[in-house]
Amino acid sequence: MDMELSPMFPATFTETEGGGYYNWEAAESPVLGEANVAAGKLVLKPRGFALPHYADCPKVGYVLEGVCGVGLTIPENTKQTMAFIGVKKGDVIPVPYASVSWWYNYGDSDVVIVFLGDTTNAYVAGEITYFLLTGPLGHLAAFSPEFIAKTYQISVEKAGKLAASQKGVLLLKLSEEEAKTIPNPNEELVNIWTQNIDASSPDVEVNNGGKSTTSQFPPLEQVGVGLNVNRLVLAAKASRAPSYASHTRMFYVAKGTGKVQAVGLQGKLVLNSKVESGQLFVVPKLFMVTISADEQGMELVSIATSSRAVIGELGSKSSVLNTIPSVVQASLNVTPELTQHFRQMMETGTIIVPPVDLKAENGV
Repeated sequence: MDMELSPMFPATFTETEGGGYYNWEAAESPVLGEANVAAGKLVLKPRGFALPHYADCPKVGYVLEGVCGVGLTIPENTKQTMAFIGVKKGDVIPVPYASVSWWYNYGDSDVVIVFLGDTTNAYVAGEITYFLLTGPLGHLAAFSPEFIAKTYQISVEKAGKLAASQKGVLLLKLSEEEAKTIPNPNEELVNIWTQNIDASSPDVEVNNGGKSTTSQFPPLEQVGVGLNVNRLVLAAKASRAPSYASHTRMFYVAKGTGKVQAVGLQGKLVLNSKVESGQLFVVPKLFMVTISADEQGMELVSIATSSRAVIGELGSKSSVLNTIPSVVQASLNVTPELTQHFRQMMETGTIIVPPVDLKAENGV
């Protein structure tokens, strides 16, 4: 099984005065469909507004820049949960399957949010399909005025105005007068619906190496967003030791440049590539991956398509090779001295590896 795993930039889906939406297309990157994952990036200019919509897959949004208000409505049979939440740089927010959301930039600078989702039950594997409620492509415009009139018990003329007055598609820019009518987000909901993963205590932190933080907050499971979110920060020339996961992982490079390698079936090196800010790459389940930063360091955010994904490590005390010495020696077919040194390095090592002078290490 050959998969094209090369890192990729998004395509432009739409750009307007209010901002732009960019997506990674399954047709251009078949691995997205094969792995049932998808991603998109939303850019909102000041007063930029994303019309109410819902999507065919659960996803998480990670705020790369700016501040934003998020209106979120979750249908629950005969009732619904509604919230207007403020998010800022570093926040992770879950967006449940079939929930309606709208997004508004009430700040003075651009908002940039990357969305990472699971398309197992989506219409198009590897892509997020959106359903708009208003505007030329919205549901109100599609139904006949008579049906809208009956639904809201208004005249057919008024129903026609409801359906046809909004000319903007997906993204628009509110006027100053319209912007004044948008209330401030409810700050009390921040700790319930979001987690600032940038500011959270890391699971692993290594001097001169970097840190790894896994998002652990209730909404991901409570609202049915079964994704595991991780933020990885690598210092200059540092590396993330090789690891594999029980589920597919998708990585977005938020900052910096570096190199990524992945090993797949039959010990084949299936990915060996330079990566840079703005690119996305996918690592299929059980494939081993390692990431190394260049001189300026790297920041990445990733999801695994399960909130309970199991991670297997090749390095550190948690290494899956850290077993009975004689078994390690027989498996590697090396001297007892090298086996002892190898095991010692596992015992004292970490999953984030600071820059290492290999010549000095080897006594050269």
